[in-house]
Amino acid sequence: MNDTLLESHIPDLQLVHRGKVRDLYAVDADHWLMVTTDRLSAFDVILPTPVPDKGRVLTEITCFWMDKVQRELGIPNQLTGIPLAEVVPDPAIRAPLEGRSLVIRRLEALPVEAVVRGYLIGSGWNDYRTSGKVCGIALPAGLELAARLPEPIFTPSTKAEVGDHDANIDFATVIETLGRERADAVRDASLAIYAMARDFAAERGILIADTKFEFGVDGTGRLHLIDEVLTPDSSRFWPADRYAPGRSPDSFDKQYVRDYLEGLNWDKQPPAPELPPEVVEQTARRYREALERLTRKA
Repeated sequence: MNDTLLESHIPDLQLVHRGKVRDLYAVDADHWLMVTTDRLSAFDVILPTPVPDKGRVLTEITCFWMDKVQRELGIPNQLTGIPLAEVVPDPAIRAPLEGRSLVIRRLEALPVEAVVRGYLIGSGWNDYRTSGKVCGIALPAGLELAARLPEPIFTPSTKAEVGDHDANIDFATVIETLGRERADAVRDASLAIYAMARDFAAERGILIADTKFEFGVDGTGRLHLIDEVLTPDSSRFWPADRYAPGRSPDSFDKQYVRDYLEGLNWDKQPPAPELPPEVVEQTARRYREALERLTRKA
């Protein structure tokens, strides 16, 4: 795993934030440098074992979707196109950052995770079994685990700090937090992006069960897509040819790691256990396959 990056270090830039996966550095008054590492988190705990090339895969997928969303839906994003060499001129420091680092606009991140669900799984399934609703949205009775919903639903959550858990909230809470106009804009943009991506991915044999988006605003209040977009970290990707309602499907995302950890005697509190080589390799393979399927030429 000589090519993995668990934690970045850039002496000449100020570290602003180290998240579960991404490290953020200040470049100047208008720009940040976002570095996507090979860290993996599960149950909101950062695992000690990196996944080779994960950061580069996530970065390439995010750039692919951001470009597609802007071209097809007209929703701007945080990308600037400024080369990494302009902000990290030292080749030795820059080398481990190549392919996983983006110079991005400084935007005000909105304090809401914009989650869209097309299938009933995860915390949505748990809410449905308890109340027949997800984030206050009533659903038809009798739905099975992993059932496709009649139509995609916007099911936002709080944006938790590292180590804390996101909590599902209803749309009324989003309105209280963001105001009606911005809440509507976030919901509408999220549903539009999901619908476009769902149809595109389905043509490539991937079902997007659910996903979460993050948005920020510039000085004029214009909404921008930020952070990561429709990656195996922020989404549940299922192989269409192995999907069947009533059971938890195989996936291209980190559910494979969660399933492995569920089989251990671990209380889901730090420190997390090391992952064995075979789990790391299987996870890396799933990430690479998602990239290849999504970005291949049709």
